[in-house]
Amino acid sequence: MAQPAPPPSSIHISTHPCVRAKLSQIRSKDANARETQSLVHEIALIVACEALASELQTVSSGTGKTPLGYEYTTETTSPKIALVPILRSGLGMVDALQSLLPSPVAVHHLGLFREPTTLQPVEYYNNLPYHRPSTLSADPTLSLHPDIAILLDPIIATGGTSVAAIQTLLEWGVKKVIVIAILASEGGLRRAIEEGGGEGEVEIWVGGCDQEVDSRGMIRPGMGDVGDRLFLTIGK
Repeated sequence: MAQPAPPPSSIHISTHPCVRAKLSQIRSKDANARETQSLVHEIALIVACEALASELQTVSSGTGKTPLGYEYTTETTSPKIALVPILRSGLGMVDALQSLLPSPVAVHHLGLFREPTTLQPVEYYNNLPYHRPSTLSADPTLSLHPDIAILLDPIIATGGTSVAAIQTLLEWGVKKVIVIAILASEGGLRRAIEEGGGEGEVEIWVGGCDQEVDSRGMIRPGMGDVGDRLFLTIGK
């Protein structure tokens, strides 16, 4: 029997024991909205730690003094980033990223839903600023435009929503998109990488991966509709 091909190097599936244990907890139908929110936050925090350790650099930002009067070199992170949660469920991951980052960053929102019959993504909301890097300043160090967009979406099922969001962000002008997710399907991950952008433009970091999706485009076994679980709209 042929073995499945290994994932591309731009796909990173966490092997952290705590992530694997928490995925078992969040999959349960008995996890209520509060528990689901906590688990989304905790898994996102761990996966984001792994992602940002690889994708960000440390740079000197000046000097400071300790309470005892000793001088030290201050440090921060580079390059400039922005958080882009996909509505609704991506909102559940924003606090985790904001608590991890050393300084406040811009948060923009994309609203996409899957058309039930075709499972194709439909954009219904986009609050990305209209400016591009070239319109702000000739000096790139003065630009407020991010170099990297961190796309937050708990689930990558068919991959269609991820592809649409990644393409939107690259067209907006970022140099790279880092996708952070809680759970994905194998096919969805490959589609997001293969169709989302060019070489070096996309990296995906995810807590876990299941093999397949069902006829409704839901990951199997998966963890259900995270947005419905977070906002108590199950059965809408």
